[in-house]
Amino acid sequence: MDLSSYQGIIFDMDGTLVDSMPAHINAWQQTCADFELPFERDWFYAMGGSPTINTAVALLKKYDIDADPQLLVTSKLRYFDEIKHKGDIIPATFSLLRQQKALHKPIAIGTGCYRHHALEILSTSGILPLVDVVVTANDVQRHKPFPDTFLEAARLLGVPVSHCVVFEDTELGCQAAHAASMDCYLVRDGIISEFRAFKR
Repeated sequence: MDLSSYQGIIFDMDGTLVDSMPAHINAWQQTCADFELPFERDWFYAMGGSPTINTAVALLKKYDIDADPQLLVTSKLRYFDEIKHKGDIIPATFSLLRQQKALHKPIAIGTGCYRHHALEILSTSGILPLVDVVVTANDVQRHKPFPDTFLEAARLLGVPVSHCVVFEDTELGCQAAHAASMDCYLVRDGIISEFRAFKR
């Protein structure tokens, strides 16, 4: 893969660099069971990249339930904290990250995960020392599909948005990349499967 035309590389984390989505889904499944809410695995996967609070709000709205979303957030995060091994590295994207690092390309993480969880996952997987910038749900007010996560990553890298490329595993994330005027590679089932150019 030739990324020589880009000055900055931005990776999503969950489902893109680390196979941590099953851990998130497991925590949501237990939360739904506790609160007697319907659990649709595919729906939660589609919400990948969205912070926990946004997913909780969307879940209650989906089923027209009047409840405090923060109760769901607290439960989900508690179950997620209890999972010791949150996921393995995804070889295809991690190999690409290391390749770009060797070329001295500025590299960022742009994730909807909360900062303490993101740093935990990135540290235990050995990814953290390889990246220059980490932008999390705590660092922006508007989350994917809004562009803020990737715009902030580009700003911190000091690279113009038109010279950044994003690697994402969800439609939500791809929408955010295009909203930030960036090209995007879609990662599906651990494979970099599709290039989606931003139409300038």
